[in-house]
Amino acid sequence: MSLSNQQVAQFRTTLLWPLQIRPGFHGDHVLPVRAALAGAGGPSDWHRVDDEFTEDPRQFQERHYKEFISFLPSVQRFLYGEGRSRSRSADDPALPAPVEVYRRHDVSGLRVWVMPDTEPVMLHTAHLDLYLFLDEDVVLLNLEVFAEALPLPLVLDLLYRFGRAYPAGWEESGQGHHSLHRVEVLGHDGAVLAVSDTSERARYLSFACAHRAPYVGAQWRFLLRPLVMDHGDEPGDVRFRLVEFYRMPMMVFLAMEDPRALTREDFIHITQVAHVPPGDPIAPSDPVLRTLESENFYDRYWTDTPEGPNTRFICTGNTLIVVGEAHSAHFMDAERGVLAQFRHQHFVVFMIAHFHRAALLSFSDFLSEAVNDLDVRQPHSVRRFKRRIWATFQNFLTFTHRYWFHQVSELGHMRALFDRTRERLGTDDLYEEVKEQVRDMSDYLNGDSEREQAETVLRLTVVTVVGLVLTVVTGFFGMNLMALAEEPLAWRVLYFMIGTLLTIGLVALTVARSHQLAQWLESLSGDRRRRPPLRRG
Repeated sequence: MSLSNQQVAQFRTTLLWPLQIRPGFHGDHVLPVRAALAGAGGPSDWHRVDDEFTEDPRQFQERHYKEFISFLPSVQRFLYGEGRSRSRSADDPALPAPVEVYRRHDVSGLRVWVMPDTEPVMLHTAHLDLYLFLDEDVVLLNLEVFAEALPLPLVLDLLYRFGRAYPAGWEESGQGHHSLHRVEVLGHDGAVLAVSDTSERARYLSFACAHRAPYVGAQWRFLLRPLVMDHGDEPGDVRFRLVEFYRMPMMVFLAMEDPRALTREDFIHITQVAHVPPGDPIAPSDPVLRTLESENFYDRYWTDTPEGPNTRFICTGNTLIVVGEAHSAHFMDAERGVLAQFRHQHFVVFMIAHFHRAALLSFSDFLSEAVNDLDVRQPHSVRRFKRRIWATFQNFLTFTHRYWFHQVSELGHMRALFDRTRERLGTDDLYEEVKEQVRDMSDYLNGDSEREQAETVLRLTVVTVVGLVLTVVTGFFGMNLMALAEEPLAWRVLYFMIGTLLTIGLVALTVARSHQLAQWLESLSGDRRRRPPLRRG
């Protein structure tokens, strides 16, 4: 299938990379992350930002207002927090949002070479943010870049190779397979801040062999600092590791000169840009093509007429692509049009869906890790396992009641995009799977607690029986087996200490042999019910 050479007047791509913060699943780990981003352990280029609700109301734009009112109240409180209401006391502060945003301003853009024999393409940076969620060990790296006046085949080839944490392999020339040939991270003065290293095959192979973990590309390690790889040797208090596939989820905005001139083959390649190299043949009998439009296209605003609108939304779960007319003022409007919605409302929908998936995968990963570290023969391992499971159970409750949404908006197209993204990502099934895992762990802890209580009751019962015998005997003799009332005080104290030590020893021996004593008492009672013999037919 050949691609049309139509120009893309403007294209934007937003990468949303979920990462897991190490070393574990504890809500208080947000504190060292905050400290690291604030520069407590060394220099940091991240700065906390009020993404929408700024301190100066004059900076609150209409696009921020439209984003805010697009969502349901529960989602509003999740995204933006809650102001102080009259129902609260005057000293009660406003409730902060569970999500915090940090931003870097030192990166002006990326200069990329798609292939060794191609001219570099300049991608300008619009945003470089890090989303941090309270009580969850998940962060999202958000990188938005844009460029103008590029041919469609080049854009699709760039998108196919862009947003990969590491190369999938290497070609004979040494270039990383499915990766960009070279990426330079540029500062505002044009200086090169970091360069990709996908061609260093030996480094990637040796790291994977030594650590059983993939090696992340140099440009991504630079953008994430002061966060460092969990398995790497680089010093750092806050470490990260991948929680999903190395292909980062992305949003794409394509402003075409004439989107109606795009053929079905063009839309197939646009839809499959994250999975199939542009220009590669796709067999007409491919089952993906049979349901391509019904499962991935949202054509509420696609009229295919000269009057328009001609805006097509393509949602595959891992990608959200918007194709429209570059000459349409509404489509290109960054304040009230589709472009504003793409950068605000659509981004939030995409972010929530992928945060849900990343958090659930992190839960599942932590539960598996806890079980793998469990050694029932070691008491300290059992105690550590219980602490980790109870912490996970508490965090999962927090996630369910604070972050888990089935609906985010009553607007038709917003609800449709959210539902399609969740359906394609399979978050509902993943949630039920993790919920069942947490329930199994909780049942295990409850059963183990009941077992420990039963053993304690058994020991106390045996001790009581033994003590009952001694109590009856001493009571029969009136507690005067020895006439010690006339003895000197020192002798009485000595006899008291000896009797106390003997009693403690007897109780300890009884507790230690409680199981054997219980079995002896049971056999002595002769009250065991025998099961009737099975009759053979």
